[in-house]
Amino acid sequence: MSGLAGLVRPGMTIAVGDGFGAPRAVSAELSAAAARAGNVRLILGWLPRADPGLDFAAFADVRTAMPGWGLRAGVAAGTVRFPPVRLSAVPALLHGPWRPDLLVASVVPDGDGFAFGSEVSWQRAAIAAGATVAGVVSPGAPRADAGPRLSRDQVVVVGASADPPLTLPESVPREEQLAIAQALVALIPEGATVQVGPGPVAAAMLGELKVPVRIDTGMLPGPVVDLAERGLLIGDPVCTYLAGGPRLYEWADGRPLLHPIEFTHDLGRLSAEPFFAVNTAVEIDFDGQVNVEGTARTVLGGIGGHADYAAAATRSVGGLSVVATATAHNGLSTLVPALSRPVSTPGHDVDVVVTETGTADLRGLSRPERRDALRELWERNPELSFDEGDEYA
Repeated sequence: MSGLAGLVRPGMTIAVGDGFGAPRAVSAELSAAAARAGNVRLILGWLPRADPGLDFAAFADVRTAMPGWGLRAGVAAGTVRFPPVRLSAVPALLHGPWRPDLLVASVVPDGDGFAFGSEVSWQRAAIAAGATVAGVVSPGAPRADAGPRLSRDQVVVVGASADPPLTLPESVPREEQLAIAQALVALIPEGATVQVGPGPVAAAMLGELKVPVRIDTGMLPGPVVDLAERGLLIGDPVCTYLAGGPRLYEWADGRPLLHPIEFTHDLGRLSAEPFFAVNTAVEIDFDGQVNVEGTARTVLGGIGGHADYAAAATRSVGGLSVVATATAHNGLSTLVPALSRPVSTPGHDVDVVVTETGTADLRGLSRPERRDALRELWERNPELSFDEGDEYA
């Protein structure tokens, strides 16, 4: 056998690169090869869109560190398992129980070798753990990898794709999301280092900023280009995924933006400067504990970098760990007596909570004081009400 099929052996563990530039062009071939070989294990990361070429039934076991977005159907069907893991721990898993024999990844030509394109994520950790690189050459992807190139001897080319990375459409923020963004901007001083992610609140916040900032984040959203064009972006952003569209990819091409998770999610590095982490929540309880994984019925996402960035910001002198969420979703309060799923980020790693009704600064407050502050913030929404014993239910 030649190509990808010739690299797949019975009983091996295969990791597939993730993000918007995942090597989808060979997914069907990989699934067929795994079914023929038998007892092949599959390791996945963050897939922002479902990949119909990946046949989970072809693998003996499928695991992911990020169950949301494109993997929701597999998770719901029980064909994809997800451990509770923060992104900063993924490299350790890849050097331990998830050690891959093969990494299937998208690469772009770079001089006499190759580089990663629109994401680096945990792929360098897989290589450091000993994985052979099966490369899908994707010349349409941006060259934004800040790391050393992969030599041609390190990469077995198994395919090519002329398609650019997938795109994340930009959404228009609703009225309450714009109010949240305006409250967030008031917290961020000139010269701060800020972590943001994709989504309407982050887009609105970047659009509302009036002072120059640095961006140090996991997923770099498209509106950062507007920030740069307004002269408010200090230096090159630090990220591990590009999450946008053609405008972001064109802007990113040739810039050293993408770093491995070991760097982007390093709590010590992040907390060394005034660091402002801005994250959202599916729901938050009266102790300030956050659930970002989903509802009682549906898995929406994974822990991801939420816990990493929140912890780094909390210990940062001059920084803040901020959770931004609307007070209600589909008419139901996002402040709840008990979370629908286990805690994604503990309350002691949350400094400030921002909603469309205002801000609650929880720093230095006792647990009863935190509960009172959160209750008061949500009660500013006249459409919500709470019983006296709600926080203890």
